[in-house]
Amino acid sequence: MTELPWLYAGLLAYALATVVAMVGIGRLSSAVAATAPSLAAAGISESQRNNERLVLALMTAGVVLLVVTLADRWVRIGHGPFVNLFELLISQLFSLGLVYTIAYWRIPVLRTTAVVVLPLMWVLGVWVLALEPSDSVFPPTYHNPWLWAHVGFGKFFLAFSLIGTGLAGVILLRGRPFFRRLFSHLPNDVILDKLAWRFMLLALVFDSLMLIAGAVWAQDAWGRYWAWDALETSSFLNWLLLGAAIHARTTYKVPIRLGAILIISVFVFAFVTYFGTPFYSEAAHKGVI
Repeated sequence: MTELPWLYAGLLAYALATVVAMVGIGRLSSAVAATAPSLAAAGISESQRNNERLVLALMTAGVVLLVVTLADRWVRIGHGPFVNLFELLISQLFSLGLVYTIAYWRIPVLRTTAVVVLPLMWVLGVWVLALEPSDSVFPPTYHNPWLWAHVGFGKFFLAFSLIGTGLAGVILLRGRPFFRRLFSHLPNDVILDKLAWRFMLLALVFDSLMLIAGAVWAQDAWGRYWAWDALETSSFLNWLLLGAAIHARTTYKVPIRLGAILIISVFVFAFVTYFGTPFYSEAAHKGVI
């Protein structure tokens, strides 16, 4: 398994980014608590910028190393990471890391969410380390360009949901006195809430595109657009849950903390759907049909 050293190096880079992000937010909160903001802003700002640069560099290194992991495995077994759980998790760690790293770089207010997002990504990291790194056989039904569209749209859906969950996590944690101090330098919850729901709207767009592309792929691969198997049904329920959450947020003005719980619920449902359902059901996505 020539790809394993690259995988371990990539996960180590993510782990270091997690530690650096947590240490940085701890130092920043201590500085804010100990010094008047008007006197310490410049020093705190420079210290935090250095920390954020290091986190960004480590996340970028992790993404690059996972690209090498996937490329090495692809060359060795002859197909992309679409079949077994081991390679799917590596692929997801890459795509989530890539989208989040770009968002972290371009949207400064998101940088504190690293203390929520990176530990969540480590659920996948620990999981992939616990799996047997077995090779897989590429099913004939997977030789279809719509598979790429289906998988690609799904990756953006989950990545935007993860970013929204990071913001929702900060909102909920800030309700506790200890975390209120940690996140005291951030904009108020109203601003974070609006930003989180913008990402969930993007997630809805890509979730819809994923379902459409998946239906076209299914028609080409198995001769039907929809079969109501376990994964298709769960995916559709996930789309309904996300749509209902956005509708509730925009129409009924749900409280900010309740909205944060809805965002996290959507992400948890999506996680179970895409990393659980295909591997206990007899869905065609397993390649057995």
